[in-house]
Amino acid sequence: MTRSPNKYADFEGLREQALALRRAGLSRRQIRDRLHVDNNDILNRLLEGEPPPEWTKRPNAKDDLRDRARELRLQGWTYDQIQVELGCSKSSISLWVRDLPRPARRRRSSEEASAIAKRGWEAKLQLREEERRRTRQSAAAEVGDLTDRELFTVGVGLYWAEGSKSKPWSRRERITFVNSDPDMITVFLAWLRLLDVPPERLRFAVHIHETADASAAEQFWADHVGVQPSQLLKTTTKKHNPRTNRRNTGAGYYGCLRVDVRDGAELYRRIEGWWCGIVLSARNADQENRT
Repeated sequence: MTRSPNKYADFEGLREQALALRRAGLSRRQIRDRLHVDNNDILNRLLEGEPPPEWTKRPNAKDDLRDRARELRLQGWTYDQIQVELGCSKSSISLWVRDLPRPARRRRSSEEASAIAKRGWEAKLQLREEERRRTRQSAAAEVGDLTDRELFTVGVGLYWAEGSKSKPWSRRERITFVNSDPDMITVFLAWLRLLDVPPERLRFAVHIHETADASAAEQFWADHVGVQPSQLLKTTTKKHNPRTNRRNTGAGYYGCLRVDVRDGAELYRRIEGWWCGIVLSARNADQENRT
């Protein structure tokens, strides 16, 4: 479709007026008002190729940053490096330097690549640990203070999971609880106090690998349960197996603590009954939830 000669002449005449006004130092707004051109696309075409007058170039607080960004880009810096150096956004950097040639990508050495990967992995692990910490704190707050009945129920389940149990082929109705987690020992002892088991009926013994520091472990567990190391029963040591890849080593390894309750046959039978009651109650509740 060809343009009408008159329309073309009108446009060229209007463009000459616009350029003359521009060269006279008028701003785009002033030219638009003088010529009554309200369409920005038409105004752009009228002024195409004509630079704005100097007075319209207002000082910009980012001019120094832009000049520095262009200087760094010419030195071969990446967007990430410029962002860290100047503290501005990548979008701004892109606008400032996009007309400049891209720097040649330097091939990293294996050591540099490994160091970058390590920093990235360490940052990821730190984020995971922070998320893990927040989840633990939130979950701990959900528990609140335990009632005696709640502690009673927890203790029964804890013993039935971790404590010694009598077998049909080996009747040993006794209370023995062994664990390496000090917090598990703390909960178990709190449960025994709830059941009015007197302290004089309790006996403690350390179980530990023969390559570990038995004396340090005895002191640790004695302090934890509030007795003297001399009050502990004889420590049981486990012989070293060279084929075993042990990870529970180092200064923080204290083996396990065994807690025995003397004359515990009656208490054991009650625990067994309590556990049966919990199982029956759970089955009934589950059946109600299913219906």
